[in-house]
Amino acid sequence: MKKLVLLGVAGASALLSLTIPAAAAGDAEAGKAAFAKCAICHQIGPDAKVLVGPPLTGVVGRKAASVEGFAYSPGMKKLGDDGYVWTEENIDAWIANPKALLPASTMALAFPGIPDADERANIIAYLKTFSQ
Repeated sequence: MKKLVLLGVAGASALLSLTIPAAAAGDAEAGKAAFAKCAICHQIGPDAKVLVGPPLTGVVGRKAASVEGFAYSPGMKKLGDDGYVWTEENIDAWIANPKALLPASTMALAFPGIPDADERANIIAYLKTFSQ
């Protein structure tokens, strides 16, 4: 009986691990190519400028709505005022589905999100190369 219970617990643990996405490290080189979807509205790098969206240089670990010279939406300003930080997890959720966080934001209205978790992990790995 004990063996049966242990096998049941082990099986349940294995199934659970399949349903919880692991935090992928991502591939910065692949992320550079995938960033083309972001580059329509955002620049990154030492000479990045404000476009439709704020520059993403240094975004990983940065407080939301904190780039000088960019006119953030009221919702994004509130996130920043509340101390929201662009962690890897928060960036992942944002680029997966911006409407889930701020439905009325410009990005949520114009960008459908990136459903592929590996592609998002690659983009985040690329962003991290400009956030150190």
